[in-house]
Amino acid sequence: MLFNYKAVDQGGINKEGEIDAPNRDLAISGLQHRGLVVISIKNEDEKKSIFEMSFFDKVSNKDVVILSRQISTLFEAQVSALKAFTMLAANSEKKTLSRTLTQIGDDLQAGVSISGALSRHPDVFSDFYINMVKVGEETGKLNQVFLHLADYLDRQYSLTSKTRNALIYPVFVIFTFFVVMTLMFTIVIPKLSSIITDSGQPVPFFTQIIIGISNIFVHYGFLILIFFVFFGVWIWRLSVTERGKIYLDSVRLSIPGVGNLYKKLYLSRIADNMDTMLSSGVPILRVIEITSKVVGSRLYKTLLEEVSDNVKAGLSISAAFEKHPEQIPGIMVQMIKVGEETGSLGSILKTLAEFYKREVDGAVDTLVGLIEPVMIVVLGLGVGILLVSILMPIYNMAGSIS
Repeated sequence: MLFNYKAVDQGGINKEGEIDAPNRDLAISGLQHRGLVVISIKNEDEKKSIFEMSFFDKVSNKDVVILSRQISTLFEAQVSALKAFTMLAANSEKKTLSRTLTQIGDDLQAGVSISGALSRHPDVFSDFYINMVKVGEETGKLNQVFLHLADYLDRQYSLTSKTRNALIYPVFVIFTFFVVMTLMFTIVIPKLSSIITDSGQPVPFFTQIIIGISNIFVHYGFLILIFFVFFGVWIWRLSVTERGKIYLDSVRLSIPGVGNLYKKLYLSRIADNMDTMLSSGVPILRVIEITSKVVGSRLYKTLLEEVSDNVKAGLSISAAFEKHPEQIPGIMVQMIKVGEETGSLGSILKTLAEFYKREVDGAVDTLVGLIEPVMIVVLGLGVGILLVSILMPIYNMAGSIS
């Protein structure tokens, strides 16, 4: 690899140049041997075009699932870690993933552990993933760990994508409805309302309301647009603060139907994470700490951090969870308590994960089944009221002329 560097020599003179090395650490070491103090060092390969840095080349969860299965297969076939990552880098179709695997291979060649090499790419490998690999290194069961990781990530990917896809349809329909209504109120209705008012006939009450709304859109549409832009900016600014993220999470969980779906999704993820790590021998405090980072909700992240603090203070896991009855249902607390008393917490968590996965699947199917008829009824009523309010006066006017 070629690295561009900026450094200062022993005389305080700035130096710039290039150095060829297998990885960043060896490049820095080579410069230090020359008596240089490194200020900055960048991989020449990282100077990517806008298109190469685009969202489309991002490593997805599906890519990590496939990668984990491939690594597990290669390890089971007694292929060395360095050769495995080199082979996968050469055969990867995604440039970002290929570049990441190449850097991991370089780190392994320099003597870095697999978990250490993976930890340098947090945008691809989560804390959960890295800690599981570390456990595999310590126990000598890396092929089994990567297989468990692939199964776990596959379950989470399937669950999350099913939930997300279930919400795409109603969002699209609602967006389309608002676009159509906006066009109706700003283009179609003003032309028809001028015909109605010019006729001199009495205008029905509902028609007056529709015409009034249309006038608001026509005369104050720009202000409405500015309001929504400011509202969107406010939501964005709120979402980048810790307190704002927790507030938005609590709002999302309080939405009827959708909130219950997300709650079951997070509970399934918590139980599945904890089961996977406990069965691999990760200490319970570390399990809770890592789970808080990968649960995907700031509200539940804060909750799990509080649970971790309570467990450190001497409380049992069930007693710590029991302090949060709004987010953690009683059945989950009771089953965890049974697992603690019988020494079978891992199997209890696995049962809970499967239970909440089925609950999420059922909730998604119910939501999808209800959304379509409800949307059809709502849209039909909205369009029907709009058309009747405008077309009936025109029809009456045509009848009186004839």
